[in-house]
Amino acid sequence: MMISTRGRYALRVMIDLAEHNESGYIPMKDVAARQELSLKYLERILPILTKNNLIMGVHGKGGGYRLVRQPYEYTIREILCLMDGNLAPVACLECGAEPCEKASSCRTLKMWQGFHKLTLDYFGGITIDDLMRKDSEN
Repeated sequence: MMISTRGRYALRVMIDLAEHNESGYIPMKDVAARQELSLKYLERILPILTKNNLIMGVHGKGGGYRLVRQPYEYTIREILCLMDGNLAPVACLECGAEPCEKASSCRTLKMWQGFHKLTLDYFGGITIDDLMRKDSEN
């Protein structure tokens, strides 16, 4: 399993918005500049975050984006799963995957299931608030 650029950038956007939460709506050009990310690329990520109620956007003068919840209420798992699917390490564990005809005799299935659970549990135990702390050891 590899976390996509889209997933990594979404985390950076969420952390930046959390760090500047008191500023009200934050123009995405400000986030792009601070994070040294392409505004064009962010314009593909923001609608996903907005549509799924992770952030809220306002257009026009004084507009921008802000978090909908407190930073401690967002898990890394939630954000990465939104951007990258269910983080399955193998195709047979993907959401909506056809049942594998070899599942009953597969010698590696339990291992992949265990690894998937570890991944989901690990990312589920880290919040945006945790990543905001410079001394974070996650």
